[in-house]
Amino acid sequence: MMLEKIYIKGNKLKALDNRHPWVYSGAVAKMPENIEDGDIVELVHGQDKLIGYGFYAPGNQIVCRVFEYTRKPIDPTTQEYWSAKIAKAYAMRKAHVLSEDTNCFRLIHGEGDFFPGLIADVYNDLVSVQILIKGVDKIAPMIIKAFQEIGFERIYNKSKEISKRLENVETPKGWLTEKAGSPKVEVLENGVKFMVDVETGQKTGFFLDQRDARALVAKYSKDARVLNTFSYSGGFSMYALKAGAKLVHSVDASQPAIDLCNENAVINGFDNGEHEGYCADVFEHLTKMESNDYDVVILDPPAFAKSAKAVTAAARGYKQLNLKALRKIKPGGIIFTFSCSQKIDKDLFRKIVFQAAAEAHRNVRILHQTTQPNCHPINIFYPENEYLKGLVLFVE
Repeated sequence: MMLEKIYIKGNKLKALDNRHPWVYSGAVAKMPENIEDGDIVELVHGQDKLIGYGFYAPGNQIVCRVFEYTRKPIDPTTQEYWSAKIAKAYAMRKAHVLSEDTNCFRLIHGEGDFFPGLIADVYNDLVSVQILIKGVDKIAPMIIKAFQEIGFERIYNKSKEISKRLENVETPKGWLTEKAGSPKVEVLENGVKFMVDVETGQKTGFFLDQRDARALVAKYSKDARVLNTFSYSGGFSMYALKAGAKLVHSVDASQPAIDLCNENAVINGFDNGEHEGYCADVFEHLTKMESNDYDVVILDPPAFAKSAKAVTAAARGYKQLNLKALRKIKPGGIIFTFSCSQKIDKDLFRKIVFQAAAEAHRNVRILHQTTQPNCHPINIFYPENEYLKGLVLFVE
């Protein structure tokens, strides 16, 4: 095995000593010449002292994404290497996530599983993937085989168009295996049933990152009137219903999402008026709704800030959303409020909610602070991996 080398500047080794998975172009002393976008490279310093291996991206600010830190030479171009990496991630999920009551979970969480550029979610018997960078695109056949080796014969590619446009990802969208079947599959999460469509659904098909928060909602929903905003397919709604909520209203701007939400209510046995779905703008719905109507309100919007430039506007959006709910919820009510904007950290989010509470002139206490579940592990060397944050509020 002969791989091209990237030489790191001596005064730029700290980030690599701290195992951050991104290497910026300014840290590189010498670039390889005969290499293509996405090729695997060795990272070295000094007299060829090995640091690790990564995917090369010439011309990018992030010139290399590291997937293996090691001082001992290995061969990361083999099927055995990638099969072992995926098997290790699966073993952790089998031990701590997979059960008779849960058969949907994130299998590969990018940098969180030391696998930059790949997202892979399991839905019952299939894997839905997102290939985000050229390096992963080039090893896609080995990734597919690795998934098959651990028992998944149906693999669907849900890669984003932006990955094709900006990262030159060429793996076609759609089924990547001979065995295909319907892209719509019924899954179980903590014993709650959901229909997931990996072809038309958001993200890879479902919002798996709120599993723990949904279970927490269930603990506050017995005999309650619940409003679930930005409901999508009704994840929080189904948990509330199963926990014994008197009534659950789901609100989303997408009619197909509300249709899927209603379908999930039916397959869980809640088709006797316990659930109502509304296709509406959430901000308008909160403005028009009656005060003191709900015991529990869930605010789980899409990412308002997808870049650093959008943070100020996003902060205003989060504040207004929380302010509307804080003004309308019953005294003694519970608000679950979330942000999945990576650019808004948990400290800033808490300050935004504090500002909304102060303006609402109500006493508010934090009962819980939530984050992503254990199938979305946070790489301790890459704090940016922690994107989901939430607060559970008691409102007097």
